[in-house]
Amino acid sequence: MSALRVEEPGRIVLTQVARPEEAPPGWVLVDVAAAGICGTDYHIFEGKHPFLAYPRVIGHELSGRIAADAEGFRAGTLVTINPYIACGRCRACRRGKPNCCVAIEVLGVHRDGGITGRIAVPAGNLYAADGLTPAEAAMVEFLAIGAHAVRRSRTGPGERALVVGAGPIGLGTALFAREAGAEVHLLDLSPQRLAMARERFGFESSFQPSAKGAAAMAATGGEGFDVVFDATGNAASIENCFPLVAHGGSLVLVSVVKGDIRFSDAEFHKREMSIIGSRNATAEDFDTVRRAFAEKRIDAARLHTDTASLDEAAERLPAWAADRDGVIKAIVEIST
Repeated sequence: MSALRVEEPGRIVLTQVARPEEAPPGWVLVDVAAAGICGTDYHIFEGKHPFLAYPRVIGHELSGRIAADAEGFRAGTLVTINPYIACGRCRACRRGKPNCCVAIEVLGVHRDGGITGRIAVPAGNLYAADGLTPAEAAMVEFLAIGAHAVRRSRTGPGERALVVGAGPIGLGTALFAREAGAEVHLLDLSPQRLAMARERFGFESSFQPSAKGAAAMAATGGEGFDVVFDATGNAASIENCFPLVAHGGSLVLVSVVKGDIRFSDAEFHKREMSIIGSRNATAEDFDTVRRAFAEKRIDAARLHTDTASLDEAAERLPAWAADRDGVIKAIVEIST
């Protein structure tokens, strides 16, 4: 069967891999229907991912249909796939936090992913996608990251939130912060991204970076934001977020950087700030997104900007990577 594989940085091919016909105990065979392309896939293609061995079949934003009756699923059922495969034994897993398992393996990163015809997945990582299309079901995972960050932050009605980074993860975070009742503002380097967020989702208050965040702070009367979400993956951006947090507020690190983050302890303490790490997502967050799609509270069509078949994907992905400001979510269609 065909699979989209990055052979080495800068070289992506459509190749042939073995089709799995049996699943290990507790696992289920899934015929992949659709896959979203995300920043992780671009980083793998560009050679910027720190935890990856090449070659690698990419793809972790996935939907599919159950290949045969198994583990409580009926053949043909459309499912969303949770790509975070946890050990189930470590302390985090035992405490109900498999998203930060010490031995986590992510499809498309630590093991081959799902931009292919069929994969095997643990039954507990499959969620029925009733009422969704395959493309919608493939978009649940990336939005679940934002939903998880908002849930971790405990953002509520009337709070003032700033999302730094208006890429797909930042947009998802902004959408669920708004769902939680917050007054949401965006900050991004790209005027194109901010324009898309305004035109497609109605986020009217947005800023580009300015000295000491002056423009963003002016919108708050100098008080700052009750919660700031950083979704940039940029160390300088994260450090610049600290002064934007209101006294008594929180900084949520949705993104992750390799290296150290420096901040003023005095500024941190006088605000009595909370710094919250947010990693991946859990079944609860997947449920939150699926309900938002099914109830039409979030319009998936406005997120889905580009489409390619599996045969076209190796040619299209480099172009998407080069024009990320113009792409929210590209979907590879694999089967019906």
